[in-house]
Amino acid sequence: MNAPQHAPRSESPLRAAMIPVTAFQQNCSLVWCTKTMKGALIDPGGDLPKIKDAIARAGVTVEKILLTHGHADHCGQSGMLAKELGLPIEGPHEDDRFWIARLEDDGPRFQMHAEIFEPDRWLNDGDTVSFGEITMEVIHCPGHTPGHVVFFHRPTKFAFVGDVIFQGSIGRTDFPMGNHQDLIDAITGKLWPLGDDVTFVPGHGNPSTFGQERQTNAYVSDAALARA
Repeated sequence: MNAPQHAPRSESPLRAAMIPVTAFQQNCSLVWCTKTMKGALIDPGGDLPKIKDAIARAGVTVEKILLTHGHADHCGQSGMLAKELGLPIEGPHEDDRFWIARLEDDGPRFQMHAEIFEPDRWLNDGDTVSFGEITMEVIHCPGHTPGHVVFFHRPTKFAFVGDVIFQGSIGRTDFPMGNHQDLIDAITGKLWPLGDDVTFVPGHGNPSTFGQERQTNAYVSDAALARA
C-alpha cells in the first residue's frame, strides 16, 4: 500500500495508499475515487514533499484534507499544505480545538515544525465527507483525544481510524483530556457493530480487521473485555 498506483475502473470504487510521515511513522492516507480519480488526504501531518510526490505518482486530484484528531504528527503541517494546494480542511471534532491551538508548542516535542490552523469544517458524529463519487461516514470516537473521529466507507467496509485502535493495541489515553473508558466504549459501541469484516488503516503500523482485533487484541478482544 506504500506505492500508490492507478486503480482499474473494474476494481473497488475506493483505493488508498499509506504514506508514513514524521519521526513517528504516522500513516497519512491518500484515498481516492477510482471512477473520477479525485481524492482526499487523511492526516497529512508532515513530510509534505513525500506526500506531494505520492499524489503525483498516483495521478490523483486531491479535493480536501480530512483530519482524525489534533495531535501534531497527524495534523501539524496540514494547514501549511492546505494553503499551498488551496484545499479545505474538514475535521476533527471541535473538542480537539485545544490540541490544534497548541500545535506550535507541541511541534518540537514531536520533532517537527507545526503550525496552528482553523479547519474549514468541524465534524460531528453522523456527518459525512465526500470526494469524487465517494461518501464516507464520520464516527466520533473520543478517548485518545476528546475530538477524535473515524472515517468509514460502508460499501467497501473500509475505515480510517487514526489512533483509536491499532493492530494489537489501542490509543494512549494519558494525554490531556484522554479517557480510557471513553476509548473502550467507542471501540466496542461504535466500531465493533460495523462488522468483523471491516478492514482498517490505523494511525501507526499495519492495517487489520475488526474481527482480527476482537480475537487477538490484548486490550479490546472479546476475551480481554470478558476478564475486565
